[in-house]
Amino acid sequence: MNEITRFGVSLPTDLLESFDTQIDKMGYGNRSKAIADLIRNSMIDDAWDTGQGEVVGIVTMVYDHHTSDTVNKLLTLQHDSHVTIYSTMHIHLDHDNCLEILAIRGSPAEVRKFSDATKSVRGVKHSGLVVTSKEL
Repeated sequence: MNEITRFGVSLPTDLLESFDTQIDKMGYGNRSKAIADLIRNSMIDDAWDTGQGEVVGIVTMVYDHHTSDTVNKLLTLQHDSHVTIYSTMHIHLDHDNCLEILAIRGSPAEVRKFSDATKSVRGVKHSGLVVTSKEL
């Protein structure tokens, strides 16, 4: 476990009150955890923006599996990609639509390229990406 360091922060009263209201709605038990999460998010955003390090993430896709060649194109993307794909989950939403969830890892540029490529496949109705870092 990491050593804990205490430090003080000076904020305008109205900003602190708004922050307390927000973190209370989010279920945080204390300010320390909320501030630590904000710092981590900022560091992840910086790694994403600068292309430094490695990120892990989840790609979600909803697609019509009846659309010509959609499944084959998505599989080819997965096999040809430079990201590491740890796991996939395939869910049949209804007769036409499937949800696919992929757990991936790679450089920010590789992950972004892979995610963008899934969006452009004909038949994909929606594709989303959530990233984080194993470093934090």
